[in-house]
Amino acid sequence: MPSSPPASAFAPAFTSAPSEPLHLAVALDGAGRHPAAWREPGARPGELFTARYWADAVAEAEAGLLDFVTFEDSLALQSSSADGPDGRTDQVRGRLDAVLTAARVAPLTRHIGLVPTVTATHTEPFHISKAVATLDHVSRGRAGLHIQVSQLAHEARHFGRRAVPLPEAESHEEATDHIEVIRRLWDSWDDDAEIRDVATGRFVDRDKLHHIDFEGRHFSVRGPSITPRPPQGQPLITAAGTAGAQGEVSAAYGLIARSTDLGYVAARDADGARAAVTQIRQAREHAGLAAQPLHLFADLTVFLDEDAPAAGARKERLDALAGAPYGSDTSVFTGTSAQLADLLQDWRTAGLSGFLLRPGTHAHDLPAITRGLVPELQRRGIFRRAYEADTLRGLLGLERPAGRYAAHPAA
Repeated sequence: MPSSPPASAFAPAFTSAPSEPLHLAVALDGAGRHPAAWREPGARPGELFTARYWADAVAEAEAGLLDFVTFEDSLALQSSSADGPDGRTDQVRGRLDAVLTAARVAPLTRHIGLVPTVTATHTEPFHISKAVATLDHVSRGRAGLHIQVSQLAHEARHFGRRAVPLPEAESHEEATDHIEVIRRLWDSWDDDAEIRDVATGRFVDRDKLHHIDFEGRHFSVRGPSITPRPPQGQPLITAAGTAGAQGEVSAAYGLIARSTDLGYVAARDADGARAAVTQIRQAREHAGLAAQPLHLFADLTVFLDEDAPAAGARKERLDALAGAPYGSDTSVFTGTSAQLADLLQDWRTAGLSGFLLRPGTHAHDLPAITRGLVPELQRRGIFRRAYEADTLRGLLGLERPAGRYAAHPAA
């Protein structure tokens, strides 16, 4: 097998120079990432399933000029056990649908990207393509999609599509097909397919709608979509991943490399982030996609306060309420906004273009990000002072792609 190219060979399509602005997003989930976040003063637990709660959280993120928010979701109740519901009643259980929540919030916002989570394992790509295309229309070009897979047996039993979960590699292969179908369906209407000419009575040019004729191991979809092409052409597609065994590219990293516009990596330090970036770059190169831009964000859970001891004490108090120290598959930062800014500047030298921050509690840590961290990054000249684009792709410096079928004969 030929040796892989050096990491520097991939740099133009993956990294941003230290002088370029940093990208920031926040992951919204319940009352916050910590299991006891709902018990924090100001958490508004009685409003967690209301539109106003989510609208306020997204408004706070937009006031901080963040690139986008993600809406976490799953198709099973939250649980501390991989074997099924844990029976706990002292933690938040239940969620609103992420796509529908994003659509409700969209008309109340103007600039920030909206990226709901969808589990590819138990959903049909035709439905998801239509839903996210609709979100892009409603938000006027600010939609994205976070694709995740599930290997939970108790979640699979909610659907009855298969007796046991797919192996990890096959789950990600299915997600790859899922994304490919979604992308083709978004392109199945040409940009100018809608005529809307009252005088002639022609609303649509049928020659500019195309069958996608996808035939794969997991899906067979003819198309076209029933929803016109999204304003962005292709809304942002994201996925998360963790490292595989020593020397191996994980299935999740492979999915990021082959199929997404942006990937989230879980790393414990700058060296771990650098290793993740290098693996994904090499997988992207092997897939023949090195020239196509790909953003890579590190995934961090944050507890912020005016000084590090106060941040640590607050986390310890939450841990005591939860009955156990908080642990995560992402790095957990506890400290001040200035200290977090130092860490972000250090880690971005690993080839990262941004960060997905998970507030330990929405009530405290989301405002700490928007009103503490963001001004600190602005003082350092590495974060925007105003939104510079009207679409999510534009905020991330990604061009609007042409439709793949536009020059081909119609369906």
